[in-house]
Amino acid sequence: MSALRDALRELPDAVFADLLENDEAYLLVLDMPGVTEETIDIDVTNGRLQIEARREKNVPMEFDYVSEERPLFLDAELPLPPDATGAGAEAAVGRGVLEITLPKQSSAPDESVPVTSR
Repeated sequence: MSALRDALRELPDAVFADLLENDEAYLLVLDMPGVTEETIDIDVTNGRLQIEARREKNVPMEFDYVSEERPLFLDAELPLPPDATGAGAEAAVGRGVLEITLPKQSSAPDESVPVTSR
């Protein structure tokens, strides 16, 4: 699990993440304002969690950027703990928070993770 913890520290400064664990699963909570279920793709492949997300920005026509520092895209690949699996994984996004639940099992088969809104 230390590889995942280290990888979370490498996420862009604009992304805040918590990692929680119980006997059955890991819960990864990411603050991702502006991201919706339509703008996120999550996959588990070869023991790695892949997250691709983009946020929508609505800029009023009468304004121009002076400074633009909120990233539009997140493309992260995170190592899973050895006992985590993509089989049965779930993800939900709402109010700018993405929660990914990864069940614990002995192996991590390749899986696509569906995302729903809360």
